[in-house]
Amino acid sequence: MGTAIRTRIVKIGNSQGIRIPKLLLEQSGLSAEVEVEVEGDRLVIRSAPCQRVGWDNAFAAMAEYHDDTLLDDLSTTDWDDAEWDWS
Repeated sequence: MGTAIRTRIVKIGNSQGIRIPKLLLEQSGLSAEVEVEVEGDRLVIRSAPCQRVGWDNAFAAMAEYHDDTLLDDLSTTDWDDAEWDWS
C-alpha cells in the first residue's frame, strides 16, 4: 500500500469534503472528474471513465459504409399533421 496522509473532513457549503494533497493526486493520476463509491467502511475514489470515447470515429465509419440511416420508418399521424407546424 502507498503513503497514508492524515487529513480532516471540512464543511463545504451544505456538504463536507476533504482536501487531497498534491502528492497523492500526482501519484494516483486522478484528474478533474472522479467517481466516489463506498466499499464497506472505505470511500474509493477513481478516475471517471471517459464517456463516448471513440464515438467520432465510429460515426465516421458508419457514414462511410452508409450505415447511418434511421432504423424506424418516419410516419406521421393526422394529429401530427394538424397540430404541429413543421415549417
